[in-house]
Amino acid sequence: MTPAPRLSRIYAQLVLVAIMWGGTFIAGRIAAAQMSAPVAALWRYVIASVALLALAFAIERGLPRLSRRQWVGVCLLGATGVTAYNLFFMFGMETVSASRGSLIIATVPAATLLGGALFLHEPLTLRRVAGVLIALLGVAVELGHGNPLVLFGGHAGIGEAALFGCVLAWAAYTLIGKRMLVGLSPLAATTYAALTGTAMLAFVCAVNGDLALPQATSRGWMALAYMGIFGTAIAFVWFYDGVITIGPARSMVFVNLVPLFAIAFAMLLLGEKLELSMVAGATLVIAGVFIINRPDRAEPAASVAAVR
Repeated sequence: MTPAPRLSRIYAQLVLVAIMWGGTFIAGRIAAAQMSAPVAALWRYVIASVALLALAFAIERGLPRLSRRQWVGVCLLGATGVTAYNLFFMFGMETVSASRGSLIIATVPAATLLGGALFLHEPLTLRRVAGVLIALLGVAVELGHGNPLVLFGGHAGIGEAALFGCVLAWAAYTLIGKRMLVGLSPLAATTYAALTGTAMLAFVCAVNGDLALPQATSRGWMALAYMGIFGTAIAFVWFYDGVITIGPARSMVFVNLVPLFAIAFAMLLLGEKLELSMVAGATLVIAGVFIINRPDRAEPAASVAAVR
């Protein structure tokens, strides 16, 4: 049985994780305004890779050797969860508000659930299907400013489409990790994925001729450092500490707080307005994701699909 003081610390850490992940949407808006999406993505992960390497050596005394299958796995993780996700994220943050972006990316568990059913033949329960539909309805309500039907008229823009690309990329990252990296610790897998993904982002920037240090303000560099150190490295370690201690299903409940913090930060720091459709959409998204992540009594806890 876990001692009460440790449980209190874990719960406090998980709340801070939700706060840090909520803040990444604000930092993404700041960085995207000062540099191109590939450059912002690259330097975020240069910083994140250094921080993850430091944590890997401090916590696990280095990185393990990988088998050929694991190398394929971490390269696929780098391509999906680092390269694709962060390019889509930075492109989306150029034009989409932080609050709206957080609600779109909050549907990651729904996409992961559907992907697992389609590609890994994982069972779907009626309750979880209902959760997916409720979460998607919430996003549609928010994007349609209260009327989901207007989306059929093409009212969602390229930025929103890029953020839905984030959702698909992170769902793929989660499913690939479940299938190909059994036996590798989450910290080691994430560090290897960060390193391979950073190399891919550097290649993209080299093709575009953007490998030089970005001409960003101190605010822009602080945004990149925040995303790399707090939004990626520290939040990751604390989240998985929660997963190990209280289980993935209970830890995932705290992820429901991410859009709430993102919306609050967007109002306070970026001056974004709170619309009634946003409140309704956020309520539906959080309710749907909560339903998805709640484990059935006869099955083990749900797998983890965190939002970065």
